[in-house]
Formats: sequence, C-alpha cells, structure tokens
Amino acid sequence: MAATRGFGIDVGGSGIKGALVDLDTGEFIGDRLRIETPHPATPDAVADVVGEIVRHFDWDGPVGVTLPAVVKQGVAHTAANIDPSWIGTDADTLFAERLGRVREDVAMLNDADAAGLAEMRFGDPAVRSGVVALLTFGTGIGSALFDDGKLMPNTEFGHIEVDGHDGETRAAASVKDREGLSYPEWAARVDRYLTVLENLIWPDRFVVGGGVSKKSDKWVPLLTNRTPVVAASLQNNAGIVGAAAAAAEGIEP
Repeated sequence: MAATRGFGIDVGGSGIKGALVDLDTGEFIGDRLRIETPHPATPDAVADVVGEIVRHFDWDGPVGVTLPAVVKQGVAHTAANIDPSWIGTDADTLFAERLGRVREDVAMLNDADAAGLAEMRFGDPAVRSGVVALLTFGTGIGSALFDDGKLMPNTEFGHIEVDGHDGETRAAASVKDREGLSYPEWAARVDRYLTVLENLIWPDRFVVGGGVSKKSDKWVPLLTNRTPVVAASLQNNAGIVGAAAAAAEGIEP
C-alpha cells in the first residue's frame, strides 16, 4: 500500500529545509534538502529558496511552511531571526503565488507549533496528556503549548524575561556556540530559563527539540528543574513533519 505523502518546509534563522514526508509514520521519504537562509531573510528572498526546494522535489501538492514568527490566518505578525519586513506579510498569498498554487494549498505555521504537532502525532505517547511545553533550541527558542494534545498556538516563551534578559538571548543553542560554552555551562542557563518558565505555566512535561536535541544525553541529565524533561522523538525533523501534516489536513491557526 502506497504511503500517504505530504511536503513540508521549515524556515529557520540559519537554514531552510524541506522534505517529502510519509504521513503514516512521520518519516522522511528520501533525503531532505537544506539551503542556507539568505541574508537579509526578506519575504521575497525566502520565497525564492522555498520555490527552489519545491522544484527540487517536483512536488505539486499542498505545501506546509513554518516561520519563526507568530502566524495567524497566514499572516506573519512577528519576525524572530528573519527580516523585520515579514511583519504584516500575508505569507499564504506570497507562497501561493510563488509556487503557482491557490492560497488554500499553503499552510503557514509557527515553527515550534509545527514541531509540536508532529511530536503529538508521531512522538512519545506520554506527551499527549496533561500540559506539555515543547521548546526548540536553535538560533532562538521556539515554544508550543499543548493541553491534552490540543495546541494553544503562537506562544512566545522564548522571549520571557529571565534575570533581566530576553530568555533566548541567554539560553538558545546559538548562544552556546557563539560564546563557546561547555554543555554544563549552557545547561545551567537552560536550567534557569526552564525554572522561570515552569513557575509561570506549571507544565507536566517539557519536550526539548531543535538540532541540539540530537545530543540531549550531554545536557538534559544536568537539568535540575522540577518538571520532567524529555528529548523530542523527531529531533530536528519535527518542523518539516508537522508542516507537511498541517498542509495535508488544511490545519492553520
């Protein structure tokens, strides 16, 4: 029996990644394609790369696209680690025109929301109950909040204030690399960030994703906050998988 296929693209501050997805298993069909995020990452420049990725796979169906932004009804209302000109951009219309599709065939989501949707569907069944916060550690910190598997879209917990600083400016994975922090040094910052967040929302579980989740054994055991922390099952692929599923099912906040 042929797999139910979908296509997702994850726009990040450093790379734009796309892949065909088996929507029955949450696994990629073949390899993903990654292209460096253009700088400045304006809507037109990003749309050019998204078009290149779609053409590479010769995909003619619905397309799901994530943005590091608050996205409501296809319109970007913030811009984190992409060009500020995204604010107010009708991303649904932009990508539909660039890809030669109708607006309804493009699903735009916040990147962490997409990752969270993928984890709810294809990840550890234990994360589908209670209050669960998924956090993606990359260029910044993305967040997705779920109550018994239901998404509360467009949370921006990466920007909560921690000791007088925007949380992601202290604890994002990019900060670890930029400042040359060891895993114990960086884990201490993540621990402090999670403590502030858990005192705000009192979750039952944190799920940590992003590229750094591939090495979760080096830092998750060092965390001391009271809320259980588990690594994302889909690791850094979750955004693509969630975007593909959203496009196939017409899901858009």
